[in-house]
Order: sequence, then C-alpha cells, then structure tokens
Amino acid sequence: MSSSGKLGPQQRAEAWDRFGAEQFDVLVVGGGVTGAGSALDAVTRGLNTALVEARDFASGTSSRSSKLFHGGLRYLEQLNFGLVAEALRERELMLTRIAPHLVKPVRFLYPLQHRLWERPYVGAGLILYDTMGRGRSVPAHRHLSRTGALKLSPGLRQDALVGAVSYYDAQADDARHTLTVVRTAARYGAAVRNSSEVTGFLHEGGRVVGAEVRDVDSGATTTIRAKAVINATGVWTDDLQRLTGGRGRFRVRASKGVHVLVPRDRIASEVGLILRTERSVLFVIPWGNHWIIGTTDTDWNLDRAHPAASRADIDYILAHVNEVLSVPLTHNDIEGVYAGLRPLLAGESEQTSQLSREHAVARPLPGLVSIAGGKYTTYRVMAKDAIDAARPDLGNSLPPSVTEHVPLVGAEGYHALINQVDRLAEDRGLPVWRMQRLLDRYGSMVDELMALAQDDPTLLEPLPGAGEYLRVEARYAATHEAAVHLDDVLARRTRISIETPHRGTESAQPAAELVADVLGWDEARTRNEVEVYQARVAAERESQTKPDDLGADAERLLAPDTRKLAVGRALG
Repeated sequence: MSSSGKLGPQQRAEAWDRFGAEQFDVLVVGGGVTGAGSALDAVTRGLNTALVEARDFASGTSSRSSKLFHGGLRYLEQLNFGLVAEALRERELMLTRIAPHLVKPVRFLYPLQHRLWERPYVGAGLILYDTMGRGRSVPAHRHLSRTGALKLSPGLRQDALVGAVSYYDAQADDARHTLTVVRTAARYGAAVRNSSEVTGFLHEGGRVVGAEVRDVDSGATTTIRAKAVINATGVWTDDLQRLTGGRGRFRVRASKGVHVLVPRDRIASEVGLILRTERSVLFVIPWGNHWIIGTTDTDWNLDRAHPAASRADIDYILAHVNEVLSVPLTHNDIEGVYAGLRPLLAGESEQTSQLSREHAVARPLPGLVSIAGGKYTTYRVMAKDAIDAARPDLGNSLPPSVTEHVPLVGAEGYHALINQVDRLAEDRGLPVWRMQRLLDRYGSMVDELMALAQDDPTLLEPLPGAGEYLRVEARYAATHEAAVHLDDVLARRTRISIETPHRGTESAQPAAELVADVLGWDEARTRNEVEVYQARVAAERESQTKPDDLGADAERLLAPDTRKLAVGRALG
C-alpha cells in the first residue's frame, strides 16, 4: 500500500482485479467529493471499501464549484443557523487539521449601499458568523469606512458603496481537494477507480448486494459484491435509483451555476468581493493570477455530463459585477468559463435559489443508501451520515466515524516544509514562489513529485502555454493521480482549461506527450486525445456565444465525449 495513495496504471489494474475477487463491505458509486468522502469514512472505520466513478474523479459538480469552504452568509438570512454552524466547523477543521496544504483563508469585502440600517444588520450577521466559527484560525470581521474600503479595493466605484465590512472565509482547488480525498481513501486500503461505470445492480432476496461495472475505456466488465452500496452520484441520484428498479425517497433537481475567470489586473483589489443580486449573491474570488466571478443559479434540465454556459449567463455575471466596478469588464477580458450543476433536494415548484442546501440520506432498499443535496464544505458530515445510514446492512458493531482526526495525504509535515521553503527552492533550483505554489498543491507529497524529475531536469521547466505549471505536474497526474485522458490532466489535475486564454489548446500536445508512455498511448492515440480535447474547447467556446440554454447545450454536445458510457451520456 502506497503511503501517499498512489494511483497510477498499476494501481488501477490492481483495483480492477480486487473488484471481482473480494467481498466488500461498502461500494460507493460516484467519485465527487461526497462519494470520495464516503469511501474515506468507510475505509477508516475498518470496512473493506470500493469506490467507482464512471468518468473522472470530481468531473461533475466537484470541479465546478465556487471553490470556497464557507459557512454561507446568506443562510443566516434564511435563519438556517444549524447549517452555517456545521459548515464553519468543517471550515475550521480543514484549515487546521485535515487539509491545511489545500484550504487557505481568503478575505472578502462586503460593500454597504444603504446608510443607517444596513451596517448594523450585516454586522449582526457577521458577529454570529464569527461566534459560530469557533477556533478562530481566521481573523474576525471588521467595519470599514468608504475610504478604508477603497484603499483595499480601489477598483470599486466610489458611488457604489457608503462603507463596507470585511470578513474571512476559506478557499481550495475543489478538484485537487476531491482527488486528495480519493487518494487518502486509497492510502488506507480502499479500491478506487475512475472510468468505471455502474451498469446494473445485483439483487438477492429483495436486497441490493452489489453492482455490475464496466470499464468505459476497454469495455471490460466485472461484478462487485458488497454488503452496502452508497449512491453518491449527485445530479444523477435519481437515474441510479431507477437503475436499481426501485423508487427513491427524494428527488434531486439540477441548478446550473456559471463562473468566469478574468486576469487579476482587471480588477484593482487586494481582497475578494461579495455582492448582493436580486437572486442570490455574486462572489469575486482571488484565484492566483486570476479572479473567479460567479455564480448564476438557474434550473437545468438538459445534458448533465456537460452543462453549458450561454451568452445570457455570462452577460448576467458581467452586468452585476460591473455595477460596482470603476473600469467595467467586457467579454474580451474573460480567460475561462465553467458551468456546474448543484444537486438540490427538490420540491415541485420552488425557485432553485430557495431550495435547501441541506443534505438528505435515505435507505430506499436494503443494501442501498442514497445521499444528495448539501454543500461542498460539509462533504465530510454528509459522508459520515451516509455510512451511518448503512448500519442495518453493516452490523451494529460499526465503529464511529474518525475522519475529523484523519489528515488528508500531503497534510502531514506541510507546516514544517513551508518553514523550509527557501531552502527547498534553492535545492531544486526553483523560484521561492513556485516552490510555495507546489507545496500548496501537493503538501508533503512534493517529494514524490520532485522524484520524477531526478533523472530528467527538463521536467522542472514550465509546461508550454501554461507557465504557472511545471511539466512534471502533467506527468505526475498520470503516474500518481489516476489521470487516464488528456482532459483529466488539463481540466482537473491542473486547471489549465479555465486559467489560460487558449483554454489549454496550446498545452494539449506537450501534455499528451508527457503522459503517453505512462498510459501506453501510441502516436495515433496521442493525436486522438489532443484532437478530442481541442474539439471540446471549440464546442465550449461556441456554446458560450449562444443566447440561451437550448442553443448552448446543442452546441456543446457536438464535441465527442472522452469516455463512452454504456448507459448513456445522461447517467454518469
């Protein structure tokens, strides 16, 4: 067992062999953060655990969020104190114990637009926010005059605020965090595998006792037997429930959230912004050399594997952020765009912005537990609840959850390495800023990353077209991080697909060449991976020019799918 949960081609082959050979206690279906968390929760309770994902880890909602670990200020307005307190506790755990290498404090400015009533109203909410966020690894909120606010954020229009309040939350690269949860589960012995699609369920005596699984790349099939199956498939929850032949206990609706990225120099500000809109809130979030601006909140009933951002979505974001900026943003400023789907617990007629962000767990059949809803921030609590709900299938001697005491791989030793960053940078011949960035992406696994470059110093050169990343990071994605397609490398192991104006097309060929020998690609396969990736980017760009969802969806679906699912594009 690798101490870092290495997930390369050999580990993928071993997981496949285990699937057919072992009797598992728990099979988790869905490799987003909730499924990854469920696998980690189960395996650290001593349960023999398998995790399968039809596409790639975090390829759905868990790579397309606002990338925040936050309590959710607006839930205070809805008087949902329990959800906020729970989320703030999780934020504190991530910052201090579970993932300090991945989760970082981020400061926000809340511009005030109304005199007299708004400051005490917002201030009272933030006092609650600070009080609930016990542990205080982030500073408390502060009240600012208009002059003080404009010093922090000179890019704001003077007439857009009468003052402001600043407060802290936390942020993380969601796809990297999810992958690290998966690798931590593997480190403790879980058999985990992407490109592994559930095509049916095994039944005995009215119970679900496992699943039929297909490798979507090779077409090979196997059967996984398990005492309990956890359905953690997010917006596909209802589809998977139907595949069991039974009825679910709740419905899930998909709400589309769109974000855009612009260069950091386009908005003159030292801090992030949170702005009220008529529907919800709009975040302007610092993200390395960029700003992430979002999100929208609209019903989505079209293709769930590849939700598309329309021109209307992008116009909505620009219109609202430009209400407060002294130098308005234009479409030409946008470097990247991404759209994701929130799995909301559904009533029949509510607006999606009003639907609950709480989660629900049900056991619709013996041997099957479904979990849906919730927030990225509370994934660990959701995972605990899902495994607890399987107790009737697992036995009353089920040990309690221990994940609040389990750091993710890379966390151990991170603080010591940060204190040595100057020496580490000098030893590797890298700038200090780059070594700091690597530590904040890999933590103490940075040694593993650097070992790949020991015999080939050119791997420590920047990846063409994406200077923020090193060539070794693309290779490591294939050797250690379960990447099996070029899209995995450019969209999730790195975020090149949203962080560069070319959306990764200039990095596609060099990245493909770096992973080809690891993944056993010949020249034709390498060329095909590049062509498929470029077609995806072209389709996404074109979809973002369409005026509405129908047009955007139709355009996005013209691109070939990297993974050929047997059950269809809708179910993943």
